[in-house]
Formats: sequence, structure tokens, C-alpha cells
Amino acid sequence: MFVLVLDTNKKPLSPCHPAIARKLLKQGRAAIFRRFPFMIILKEAKSDARPIGLRLKIDPGAKTTGFALLLENGNTGTVLWAAELNHRGFAIKKLLAKRRGLRRGCRNRKTRYRACRFLNRRRPKGWLPPSLQSRVENITTWVNRLCRLAPIGAISMELVRFDTQKLQNPEISGIEYQQGELFGYEIREYLLEKWGRKCAYCGKVDVPLEVEHIVPKSRGGTNRVSNLTLACHACNWKKDNRTAEEFGFPDIQKQAKKPLRDAAGVNVTRWQLYERLKATGLPVETGTGGQTKYNRAQRNLPKTHWLDATCVGKSTPGRIVIPARPILVIAAAGHGKRQRCITDKYGFPIKHAPKAKFFIGFQTGDIAKAMIPKGKYAGTHTGRIAIRFRPSFKLNGFDVHPKYLKIIQRADAYEYQLGAQVSSPRMNPGAPTCA
Repeated sequence: MFVLVLDTNKKPLSPCHPAIARKLLKQGRAAIFRRFPFMIILKEAKSDARPIGLRLKIDPGAKTTGFALLLENGNTGTVLWAAELNHRGFAIKKLLAKRRGLRRGCRNRKTRYRACRFLNRRRPKGWLPPSLQSRVENITTWVNRLCRLAPIGAISMELVRFDTQKLQNPEISGIEYQQGELFGYEIREYLLEKWGRKCAYCGKVDVPLEVEHIVPKSRGGTNRVSNLTLACHACNWKKDNRTAEEFGFPDIQKQAKKPLRDAAGVNVTRWQLYERLKATGLPVETGTGGQTKYNRAQRNLPKTHWLDATCVGKSTPGRIVIPARPILVIAAAGHGKRQRCITDKYGFPIKHAPKAKFFIGFQTGDIAKAMIPKGKYAGTHTGRIAIRFRPSFKLNGFDVHPKYLKIIQRADAYEYQLGAQVSSPRMNPGAPTCA
């Protein structure tokens, strides 16, 4: 999208249009400072520059988090930069389970002695499982990075995915919460996440879905969220006055009572993430997932993580301008293994990790450019390298001598690629019942 800009003293300036960035680079007035996210650094100081304060919007998720830098001008907001960050929490959980199994196998076979530990260890205050802590650290890392690279004046984050307290008690009296415009969006967003955005009975996707009672109200069913599911119009009409069990789906009720794992993970980390964002010193605005869905539906925007981030909070402008350019997709890859002894699937050692992480100034994961003068692979190649402790590195599937390599960007535990672009909001005056 727009290009991030630093002056010669590494002070963040207002992002510029890609055409202006190309012109500055061509004239020699700027140089490339970083490839991902792409940004330039000016070769002169701009002491009189007054950067426009941007709003950083965040949509935290269990698997993917959306980021958007929004330039607000009255009732219009322009998305200058956007990205989606894919977490590795589930991969961490899987690796920890594998390690636990290997250690248990070693103890059972008595192939290695491990001294017993006293059961007096206490977890520190605010402790989170590694799979959840990695999500908080990933989001915090990128918020701090963007604060150094762009003139951010405020932050908006989705504090809770669903307002679960009000979901559990929809029959309250007085000035009812459900009389507000967000109640239906809270319920529908929860059900869409829980039932995988498809009909619970026939499994159809990409069709208008309706909120349906598992036990009909005429048979004593309630409006509690544990009695609600999603169904297409045909299944809802065919089910009629029967319960889900009588309709031939006895597992529907059991599944409805199961907790929503992804939403639970987001709710567990929300306050720690909120405190981390407040520590930046910037004003932090919060909102719910239902409010985000409402803002997105009112502006006829498609469902993506970064567009959800654009619509977080009450401060969302009435009109959103989206440049027709691809966004940046970031994937957390980790800094490598700390495991010194590599084992097979049965737990027996097969090799040991090298002592040194760097070799001839390179490390695995660096983005490098190779200019090979002759041979089968003569030409210019760009990609990530895998080092070997001999003068022969791997680049794009073939061997390259380090003397032909030039580092473009150091490995920073993240992988990058360009994602899909959204040129303009879709014009859909008639929204489906549950989309």
C-alpha cells in the first residue's frame, strides 16, 4: 500500500504514495531501509516536517491478527498500510505435546536418568501458556515496530470477540441490551465462529444463513446462545417444529454446549495485551467483535482480518477508502530450535545441533540476493538462505557460494509474502440474514 518513510535521523514521517517513493529512489534522495515492510529512509533531515497522526487498528485473533494504519479525515478514513499476522500458537502446543511424549517415553524405558523435581514450583503472576504467550508477544512486537516506523497517535483494539455476559442473559428487562443495534451482530458473529460459517445440518457454505433454535421455543426452548445454531432457509423450513435430535442430528445439542476454543484463547490474552498497549503511552480505544461486524456490514466491506481491524471501535469513520494494492501477510516462524539433541519419532538421538548460529556473517533465514556470473544458475536470484558449515549455502533449492551473496534483510523470526488485494467495497444493499 503506502510506503513508510523515515528521515535521515530515523524519525518516522507520514507515509507516501508508491509513485513518490519511486521518484525519490530514482533521484537518489532516498534509499531502501527495509524490504518487509517496505520502507525508505531519506538522505536529508526534515526538521520542519509535521507528520500526521495515524490510528493503528488491531483485530487480535487466535490464528490470525489483522493490522491497519488509518488516516482519519473527518468522516473519511484512508487505509495507508495493512497486514495480517499468522500466529504459531497451535504449532507450539503441538511441539510441546511431542516433547512431553518423548520425555515420558524415556522415563518409561529408563534409557536416560532425569532427577526428580520438587513439586513446589509456582507460576508467576500473569503467566500464560507458551502457545498463548506467543500471540501476545507477536502482536506486541509488531505494535512496537510500527510505532518506530510510522507516526502513530492512537490505537484501537478489539478487546473481546463476543460480549459473553450479555449473550448468556438475553431475557433481561428494562432498557434491554438486545434493543440496541449491536445485539444481533454479537449473537451472529458468535454463531458464525462456532459453526464454521456453514449450515449445521446440510453443511452448505456461501449461502444466507438463519439463526435457528435447536429446541423450538414452542417446545420449551430458550433464546440462550447454547440453544442456537445456524441453518440455511431450506433446512430451517424442513426442520419445522422438531428438535435437532428428532430431525436426525443428535450431536448438534452436544456441540452447541462445547466452549469456543479460539474465542476462549482470545479472551484469556486480552487483558495482558491491553496492558501492553497501554504501556506504549498512546490512547487505546477498545471495542467488541459484534461492533466490528456491525461497522463492516454498514460499510459493505468483505470479511477479512485486516478489514475487520479497519472497522474496530466506535471511532471508525463512516467512509473507508481502500487502495487497490496487495497487503502484507506475515507468518510467525520462530527463531529456530533450542533443542541440542535431535531425536527420531521414537525419542532416540540421531544428531546434534551445531554450536554456532552464524557462519561467515550469515544465518539461516536471511533474505539475500545472489549474483552468479556463470554456470547453470547464472543470473540474479533472491530468496531466503539456509546456511551450511562449509562454503555452500542453499538458496531457492540450489547451492550458492557465500561470495556471491548479499544480505537484503536479516532473519527476524517472521516470513513475508504479498496477499490478496481489495480494490473497493462491494456494493450489496441487501445483506443476508447472517453473513
